[in-house]
Amino acid sequence: MGDNVPRAKKFNTELTDYSVAHEESSGPYARNVEYDAIVVGAGFAGIFMLKTLRDRGYRTVIFEAGNDLGGTWRWNCYPGAMVDSEATEYQFSWPEVWESWTWPSNYPNYEDLRAYFDHVDAVVGVKKDCAFNTVVVGASFDTAEGKWTVRTEDGRRTKTKFLVLAMKSSRRYIPDWPGMDKFQGEVHHSSFWPDREIPVAGKRCAVIGTGASGVQIAQAWGLSAGSLTVFQRTPNLALPMRRRALTAEEQCPRDKRRRYPDVFTLRERTFAGFVYDWTERNTFDDAPAARRALWEEAWRAGGFRPWLAVHKDLLFDARANREVYDFWAAKARARIDDPRKRDLLAPEEPPHFFGIKRPCLELGYYELFNRDGVDVVDIRDNAIKEFTETGIRMQDGAHREFDVIAVATGFDVVTGVMTQLGLESIHGTALSDEWRPGATTYLGLTVPGYPNMFHLYGAHGPTLLANGPSAVEVQGRWIADCIDKVRRGGWRYVDARPEAARAWKDRIVAFADTTLVPTARSTFMGGSIPGKVKEPMCFMEGLPAYAGVVRRALDSMEGFDLVK
Repeated sequence: MGDNVPRAKKFNTELTDYSVAHEESSGPYARNVEYDAIVVGAGFAGIFMLKTLRDRGYRTVIFEAGNDLGGTWRWNCYPGAMVDSEATEYQFSWPEVWESWTWPSNYPNYEDLRAYFDHVDAVVGVKKDCAFNTVVVGASFDTAEGKWTVRTEDGRRTKTKFLVLAMKSSRRYIPDWPGMDKFQGEVHHSSFWPDREIPVAGKRCAVIGTGASGVQIAQAWGLSAGSLTVFQRTPNLALPMRRRALTAEEQCPRDKRRRYPDVFTLRERTFAGFVYDWTERNTFDDAPAARRALWEEAWRAGGFRPWLAVHKDLLFDARANREVYDFWAAKARARIDDPRKRDLLAPEEPPHFFGIKRPCLELGYYELFNRDGVDVVDIRDNAIKEFTETGIRMQDGAHREFDVIAVATGFDVVTGVMTQLGLESIHGTALSDEWRPGATTYLGLTVPGYPNMFHLYGAHGPTLLANGPSAVEVQGRWIADCIDKVRRGGWRYVDARPEAARAWKDRIVAFADTTLVPTARSTFMGGSIPGKVKEPMCFMEGLPAYAGVVRRALDSMEGFDLVK
């Protein structure tokens, strides 16, 4: 994104900071116009919905808060930002797109992904139906008319029969540390990063947070910064990425291109939407040597395989889980020279069960801390107290001086993205209030009281436990087919029943309780936002199980009120 930083603020913190008063009043920026469908968000989910609905004859437009296509990959332009899914499975399944595209590496960075979205636009034509810098701030449904009125920050009101929320699954979270506005250096949140280079050579740099973005920024800065301090609350049990360049020759031979349709079929048949899956055996079905051989094979291949391509009881059996943690810890600890840093970054005793927080993929992260001037600070028991003009003061009074600070403190995961839109139900309530005690959806696709509204890669879907494009295409086809059903049936609207939503949530909670996931605060359990309820955020039975359940519901329309 461009800087566009309001003078009264140190850095951008809200989507509305990016709203622009558009001079253009035609096409997707037209006022007093009506659509069959409005899609909110121009990432994988939004673009999939736009093309799918448009191909079926629906007049559709995208409202996007950012200034270009790509969703996450327009916002995530912080140093070192790259995807944690391999390129082969992290793309649209449309032949006209993949047949004419070559990936530069097996794990694209944000610049590669921006180029990919530009290619998608060139092939299928997306931007002509996108309104950029358009921030949705309210939406309400008229039951008599059977239409939504969508309000945007720039003052437009637009009507639509269907509203599809296809935004990133998280809202940014920035702790309210005193003094942030006083800091005289440069400070940015990872997901509101300015779209320009931040010089760090010879400067004193800090990264607050050790999630995926914190790890990636540290890796990018650690090789050139004058000094780097990583503030860590919980160690990231990161896995080796094994990133490498992909030549055109590797991707272009016809025999490999012919495999792509098989890849797209396979990725919807595996637990997490990748092209690999759990082994059919439990951990202790194998002798120790066989267990070790499986783990070593997954480790050599890299990516999420040491998490999602090992024994199927990893997330269920505490004793099995500890075996895998010990394997991981031995691998990580061998890469860290200093005993203090080693115990902070890869402790012998697990900070939580392995894999119940989504691991990130790393490239030399642990070796980074062997460099002079690179340090890790434990803030679990000695938290950040405040920002000062020159740096950060800790609760114990210690003060550290910095020139550049990256705030990588995570997100209000899954629910935050929808509760910031000003959505109003047909009962006069606000979604932000309804979801304060916990999210309620039916099928992870609809919300009771919000007729003809659908969401992808959000609450109670396979979100966070599935490769994004895999889940998006499963959910996106369902939404398009449901909209077709509404049209064929002559229904004014469909609305999920509250009792169906309660049963869906009960199913999600009951299954989660059979796993180790609820034992820790994690993105899967709502994240660490102060005051937010701890509950399962997503469907944890796997993508194939999810697809089967939601398809059966669509066949019968069980759980929906159908209003003529």
